Amino acid sequence: MSSPATEFRYSLVIPAYNEEKRIACIFENLRCFDGEIIVVCDGSDHTADIIETIARDQPALGIRCLRFSNRLGKGGGVIAGLATARAPLVGYVDADGSTSIEEMIRLFGHLASYDVVIGSRWVPGSAPSVRQGWVRRLESRGFNTIIRLLFGLTFHDTQCGAKVFKKNAVDAVLPHLIAQGFEFDVELIWRLEQAGCRIEEVPIVWQNKGDSRVRKGDMLRMLAGLLRVRFRPARP
Repeated sequence: MSSPATEFRYSLVIPAYNEEKRIACIFENLRCFDGEIIVVCDGSDHTADIIETIARDQPALGIRCLRFSNRLGKGGGVIAGLATARAPLVGYVDADGSTSIEEMIRLFGHLASYDVVIGSRWVPGSAPSVRQGWVRRLESRGFNTIIRLLFGLTFHDTQCGAKVFKKNAVDAVLPHLIAQGFEFDVELIWRLEQAGCRIEEVPIVWQNKGDSRVRKGDMLRMLAGLLRVRFRPARP
């Protein structure tokens, strides 16, 4: 009998904080998935109930729902999901459906040659269905400049919610992470690069679903979080 770790080809984590109004769209046209989908629900709405209903109605998708009564933050939610993942290839994707599950499967295919693959909206070949407004683009480019200055990362899009990894690579750095909020993506990539992982940034088909969960106050908290990450030692 195969072990639980070999039953799945992929484990895909979806952090879902109060996503009852849009979480179902991810599964509307999905009929099968060669792995498990782990949805981390840490809000106060009915997201978890919706996920459990979808899991019952579509058992072929291998959906697991993790419920938490306390707010984890994006980083905390991703970490909680990855910690329970059972496949050799793992990843996470935003709950808004901007990146399809089919597109995530394409990213998983790149792990044949790399340890980490980052989906990007800002490299040649990317296909955003709706272009972001100029204010959002300006904020994104400014944030990317700060990341380059603080961490020396040369990637164009650290914040795209579409990333996949070899499980052994991400497991090696998860215990050392500090960030729990939206700055989590930056720290994770930085730690993986420091660990010598082979990282590829690839263009992605991305649909702007609007209703971004990153607000002005979050941007300031992200900056403060990045400074903590950069100048405070990692967890031992």
